[in-house]
Amino acid sequence: MNVQSTTISLTVADVASSAAFFQGHLGYRQQMAAEGFVSLARDGTGVDVVLLQQGSEALPEGQRDQLASGLIIAYTVTDLDTELSRLNDEDVPITLPLQEEEWGERLFQVTDPSGVVIQFVEWSQGSGPPA
Repeated sequence: MNVQSTTISLTVADVASSAAFFQGHLGYRQQMAAEGFVSLARDGTGVDVVLLQQGSEALPEGQRDQLASGLIIAYTVTDLDTELSRLNDEDVPITLPLQEEEWGERLFQVTDPSGVVIQFVEWSQGSGPPA
């Protein structure tokens, strides 16, 4: 298999609000857009994001009314405190406050207007995600 890129597609209640959140607070830029659809990309990340309007006929019938839930988009960053401060300055609600786990992970979470959970992670020096 030769994977050229990775995209996560999320069904959301409000494409415009979610797109504005990803662009305004997470550094994404719009690649394409149409009625009920936005494709977003960001330099330096390995994953693009597509936002689809709930109820869209582009989705299989059994999935049209299911919203993105139960998943977390996690971004590993090099300065978690700076990201936390920046998002606080932008009045983004922190939905899971800063936590430090015993295995060396520091993290906090925000949630976009459609309920998509975004986690920011920093690993203590010499540690990393569990194998």
